[in-house]
Amino acid sequence: MGEVRVSLFGFGNVGKAVARVLVEKQNVFREKYGLSFRVVSISDTSGTLWLPEGVDLREALLVKETFGRLSSWANEYEVYNFTPVEAVKEIEADIVVDVTNEGNAHGWHLTALREGKAVVTSNKPPLAFHYAELTGEAERRNVPYLFEATVMAGTPVIGLLRENLLGDTVERIEAVLNATTTFILSRMEMGLDFEEALKQAQSLGIAERDPSGDILGIDAGYKATILHCVAFGPKTFDEARVKGIAEITLGEVQRARGKGKTIRLVGTVERGSITVEPKEVPLDSPLAVESHENVAVIWTDLLGKLVIKGAGAGLKETASGVVSDVIKAALTLTGG
Repeated sequence: MGEVRVSLFGFGNVGKAVARVLVEKQNVFREKYGLSFRVVSISDTSGTLWLPEGVDLREALLVKETFGRLSSWANEYEVYNFTPVEAVKEIEADIVVDVTNEGNAHGWHLTALREGKAVVTSNKPPLAFHYAELTGEAERRNVPYLFEATVMAGTPVIGLLRENLLGDTVERIEAVLNATTTFILSRMEMGLDFEEALKQAQSLGIAERDPSGDILGIDAGYKATILHCVAFGPKTFDEARVKGIAEITLGEVQRARGKGKTIRLVGTVERGSITVEPKEVPLDSPLAVESHENVAVIWTDLLGKLVIKGAGAGLKETASGVVSDVIKAALTLTGG
């Protein structure tokens, strides 16, 4: 039995979903992989709970859901005010898991790698701006750096490109990578204007209070950049050409439907080129996804056209990608 120590950074909705999977499937992971996970620290915006003997995840979830912050546990356990870099250096862990949205997290990812710790993340900006540095450091240290959940949540497009198409040359990728914009455009097809569709998405919790990352194409641009890095080699988000859906009118949506097409925010990735922009796509195209689905259409020299489609958002779906990477990292570290 291999016991693996985990430090979890981020205990919002995704972090809690990851913790629930680790609790609910612990027996499965023992039986199937011979792995036992001991979460030695959890960090949220209020502080870091650090217990070398292992945090009771059920209790941590109860505290977070009842009080909204880990610091409320301070009457029972000490909650530390570490910076992420301090936490990475101080806490003895085998795998550092980052499910935050911190834009500057690449700095403490590098610290973890230099400390010989594997890193698993769903956080997009570190990869979109520092892919070459991070993956290069991981290779030099011979430790895993895994990021399946950065693109298409748990739908394994990153694993497909990194591990399963090794004999193929990828020629081109077209993808719909942002579920919020798909929801808004779908509601516009039902007759709502952009502002009404956005408000509906916000009221349902699909769009953030500040929706700019989605509607301006930034989120999709991050993901398309990561796909380029994996399929073709390093690029940064600054080199991508990105246009969102904020200027799409109801008339444009209706005209597209009249032609038997639908408008979707499409990322097009070719060697040296990353473009994200609204496009008209035929209704029978794989890119004409609905609801929370994402899709990537990958063209290679050997396979031709390959379509991978699945959930691109959702808590369980994102936790699927994160936990899968945690298991991969653990198996590498334990020689499993």
